[in-house]
Amino acid sequence: MWYGVPDYNAYLTDNTMYLFQHLLLTSLLFLAPLAPNSTSMPIEPAAERTNLYLPMLQGKRVAVFANQTSRVKEAHLIDVLLQHHIKVIKIFSPEHGFRGDHDERINDSVDTKTQLPIISLYGKKLRPSSLDLKDIDVILFDIQDVGVRFYTYISSLENLMEAATDNNKPLIILDRPNPNGFYVDGPVLDLNYRSFTGMQAIPVVYGMTIGEYAKMLVGEEWLHVTPKSKSKTLQLTIVPNKYYTHHSLYEPPVKPSPNLPNIQSIYLYPSIGLMEGTAMSVGRGTDKPFQQFGHPAIATNYTFIPKANSYAPYPVYKDKVCHGWDLSGSKEAVFKKINNQLQIKYLIAAYNAFPDKKHFFKGFSSVAGNRQLEEQIKAGVDEKTIRKSWEPQLSAFKKIRKKYLIYSE
Repeated sequence: MWYGVPDYNAYLTDNTMYLFQHLLLTSLLFLAPLAPNSTSMPIEPAAERTNLYLPMLQGKRVAVFANQTSRVKEAHLIDVLLQHHIKVIKIFSPEHGFRGDHDERINDSVDTKTQLPIISLYGKKLRPSSLDLKDIDVILFDIQDVGVRFYTYISSLENLMEAATDNNKPLIILDRPNPNGFYVDGPVLDLNYRSFTGMQAIPVVYGMTIGEYAKMLVGEEWLHVTPKSKSKTLQLTIVPNKYYTHHSLYEPPVKPSPNLPNIQSIYLYPSIGLMEGTAMSVGRGTDKPFQQFGHPAIATNYTFIPKANSYAPYPVYKDKVCHGWDLSGSKEAVFKKINNQLQIKYLIAAYNAFPDKKHFFKGFSSVAGNRQLEEQIKAGVDEKTIRKSWEPQLSAFKKIRKKYLIYSE
């Protein structure tokens, strides 16, 4: 198995061509952190580095895990693969669907442009079956993530990796920059609260690309495979980004999901997303989702009204006036507000302003990843003390994380 760990003996294969290609990618991974990121050298997501992965797909039957963010500059990855005569057999799609225009669970369908079957992995099932993988030779994964534990694309990735291991199918990940990859913060998940919105003991903001995260899943042996698969190893290839570091500020050219329309929402999502486990509206059904929050019963001067739309057909407090807070602004202003931290001060402010405190938290522990944060806020613990309580587990995670970084910090 090869997954980018700094060990040249870590990848084993019987296929000489795969060995050559993976050794080439190994050298690129070690060189990647040395490359500067500047305006003269714009970041190149792995999907744009077609010379590195198209040779591995030639003559193979390919399943592609993709959505609207799977782009090669202006073209969709699927179109590029087909133009290069890659035999794409099927598409796997995550939450929000292949085109990224759904807000709820989705069904299997057919892509109207290519007539390829689309198998939903956020509907009746969350991972491909053995039958889904029977007629393919390799899986290609390309999704823009935002680096937040409760954003479900990393859960879909984990399920896909387990299915690939169980069915002995190689997996190639086209890495993409993490727009929140420049910091690590928040409570670490207590595995007693494990769910599809949090499957591993990682903080809310974990500071890794999706390729680095995949390396960690394998290296820490966090994947759960069936007993018959214990002797199998995942053939994992990670194609790296070019000119990316964890200092880079990357703005995705395509919105990663319907309610993250711009970099401002992406920056604020870790902090405001916590409130999805409370009675608050986080701005779904408005033009500023995750940039504002409020409730009809709160007394503030700022107001907004959630309206039903295709991205939020049933928004919380639909057509009601919500009073709350507006955090929107220029991307520079919003970046300054987050200050490289999970901003729990907004959560604390919302709780303090809420009149019916017994009904403020609603399934919050599954979002926060533990029971402690809810209890601390109810008890009036100050922000500094709350942050201090995260430190032991955060420090332990950072040591683990460091082993799997592909890009410099």
